[in-house]
Amino acid sequence: MPETDEEGWRGRLMALGALSTHKYCTPWFKSNPSAKLPTFVTQTKPQTFESTPPKWSTTTGHLIYQCGGIDKRTIEKFEKEAAELGKGSFKYAWVLDKLKAERERGITIDIALWKFETPKYYVTVIDAPGHRDFIKNMITGTSQADCAVLIIAAGTGEFEAGISKDGQTREHALLAYTLGVKQLIVAINKMDTTKWSEDRYQEIIKETSNFIKKVGYNPKTVAFVPISGFHGDNMLAPTTNASWYKGWEKEAKSGKVTGKTLLEAIDAIEPPKRPTDKPLRLPLQDVYKIGGIGTVPVGRIETGVLKPGMVVTFAPSNVTTEVKSVEMHHEQLTEGQPGDNVGFNVKNVSVKDIRRGNVAGDSKNDPPAGAASFNAQVIVLNHPGQVGAGYAPVLDCHTAHIACKFSEILEKIDRRTGKSVENNPKFIKSGDAAIVKMVPSKPMCVEAFTDYPPLGRFAVRDMRQTVAVGVIKSVDKSAATSGKVTKSAAKAAKK
Repeated sequence: MPETDEEGWRGRLMALGALSTHKYCTPWFKSNPSAKLPTFVTQTKPQTFESTPPKWSTTTGHLIYQCGGIDKRTIEKFEKEAAELGKGSFKYAWVLDKLKAERERGITIDIALWKFETPKYYVTVIDAPGHRDFIKNMITGTSQADCAVLIIAAGTGEFEAGISKDGQTREHALLAYTLGVKQLIVAINKMDTTKWSEDRYQEIIKETSNFIKKVGYNPKTVAFVPISGFHGDNMLAPTTNASWYKGWEKEAKSGKVTGKTLLEAIDAIEPPKRPTDKPLRLPLQDVYKIGGIGTVPVGRIETGVLKPGMVVTFAPSNVTTEVKSVEMHHEQLTEGQPGDNVGFNVKNVSVKDIRRGNVAGDSKNDPPAGAASFNAQVIVLNHPGQVGAGYAPVLDCHTAHIACKFSEILEKIDRRTGKSVENNPKFIKSGDAAIVKMVPSKPMCVEAFTDYPPLGRFAVRDMRQTVAVGVIKSVDKSAATSGKVTKSAAKAAKK
């Protein structure tokens, strides 16, 4: 069976880059409650970073080092290598680059190198910024981000470039909000280059507040934290370089929250409620045939619960059967919950009947069904030409990977307000947002984002890159046909 996440449900944290000349700095972290309290990218401890540009790698690398996620000997080794190559000033960025390179070459690295602990959360770096498939991974990944960390450079010119009309800081914040990441931290980096200027700090807060408000965030709920990623200043311990700085404050569900450091801002993330009360949705990652046991689908429970004895329906295969047992980490479970990566044994179902991309649900509680078509809000990020009706790229939605046709472009909309600006446009291009009717080329199970978020967001892939992202507004479910119902399912249904 595929390796599962032993830390329970996982949160995601994105660190988004600020320069228009660089790509995402997007961190991913796991999260679960700890023995102390809960953790960060939320065991209960949550987070994740991606990094290639030195600015973001430096911040992430230094944070991990300060929190004890990298031992001193390893740092010294990488420091020496960086110095020999004339990259001494990037020593913390070098750490992440080296770890990432070794991991990509298949060298096993002690997972402790990718974890750090806060007073409240466990934080594990499970990816690093600059990854070409970051957007795809963010959308189709096994967990939704709990929080986006927008890392902004305070240097003269750098900040202005990032928040310009075409700057990537704006694009990344918009993308995070569109995909449902509702909590935000703004880390104002490179404050040392401004001599910790209060005027510059306040100027950046004012400008950043204006543009994140247009994106959809409420600036009052955002912690604005001044830091120096290179010097590690105000990341774990309060800075001593800014006598004027009294700390950050933000509004939360629990009331007003205050702090000074980036670490405290991470600990102020509010873990989202686990959607155990929703109907079951479990996208299949793989299906195995195990001798002496039978067919074992595996996947991550996104919503609801899975118990032995439940009768489940797989869509769009339209196969219904009884769950005999549920297992995680080689242990039997009496109940699997959201975030759990599970394997479950089903009887009288062949590995040919169900496959990756199918979705399992409770046959008695809003069972999943195939989609004949669906309407989605699509944002075109990077397409060299015009997109019109008939365009048929591949969609990555949860674990499904299926070509879908842009059947109709219903309306072009304002990306920030969602208001219609043109009905039935012939084409859309990079930078445009539109409501589009989409038709899958093969049976596919998707859901409205408002009902089941992990099954309602997707990446549009073409020319080996992510050209657009989208969220599903409504689904026209396929007419129910009489599918396969196993004897055990029929028997269980009579109980």
